[in-house]
Amino acid sequence: MTIQRRTLLRGLAALPLAAVLADPLIARAVAAGLETVEIGITGGRRVMGTLALPAQTPAPAVMLVHEWWGLNDQIKAVAAELAKAGYVALAVDLCGGKVATTPEEAKALTGGLDGSAAAETLDAWNAWLRDHTMTTDKLGTIGWCFGGGWSLNAGLVAPVDATVVYYGSVGPEFGGVSRSVEALGALKGPVLGHYATRDGWINQEMVTGFEERMAAAGKPYTSHWYEADHAFANPTTQRYDAEDAALAWTRTLNFLENRLSG
Repeated sequence: MTIQRRTLLRGLAALPLAAVLADPLIARAVAAGLETVEIGITGGRRVMGTLALPAQTPAPAVMLVHEWWGLNDQIKAVAAELAKAGYVALAVDLCGGKVATTPEEAKALTGGLDGSAAAETLDAWNAWLRDHTMTTDKLGTIGWCFGGGWSLNAGLVAPVDATVVYYGSVGPEFGGVSRSVEALGALKGPVLGHYATRDGWINQEMVTGFEERMAAAGKPYTSHWYEADHAFANPTTQRYDAEDAALAWTRTLNFLENRLSG
């Protein structure tokens, strides 16, 4: 890496997360500084992800699951931010390298997703992170919207120590994965959810039902509600709410530190 490149990356690292995510060029530059990793799984399939490493290892791991856009530069930039916070951060790709740029493309991209294949992918990455020489025995997941639903599914497919869901589906079933009371019994760690009062998709009725099932399963769960719209934490949308996004991120970092450190 050239001196100019190192200087650029140090400068980008000093920027607040919101500023990085809001500017596609900056997000792209941050993403370009990360490592692409690839593993083979069931049936000879190969899956990819983007890895960001902290200054000191071994460190706890966090697996990130992207929105319905696919694994884009914004999610990779969040992985870089989590690495700055001291985590081995892996942004997984559930869409085979495809990235959508319009809602129509995104709907088609995730609407055709094979749920069984996605579950196998998350299971494989869970094992890969736990076996990595730079990780401790602690692993959490985080996801947004489509990825929020799969962040929860990841903990049902294989044990994780903490789960963060940003306005993702917590209905009785998602992607072919059950969230019944019996199924939720497989969760190892607590779940933290961020939701928006004006969200037309992930609403109070859905979240209340999930809270009731989690309580019946005897699993710890915390919901935070924000006077905002769906995708309020994404600076690239008109629904972005800077104050609520910052508060949700602080709560997320505190949750991960409490559950994954030590």
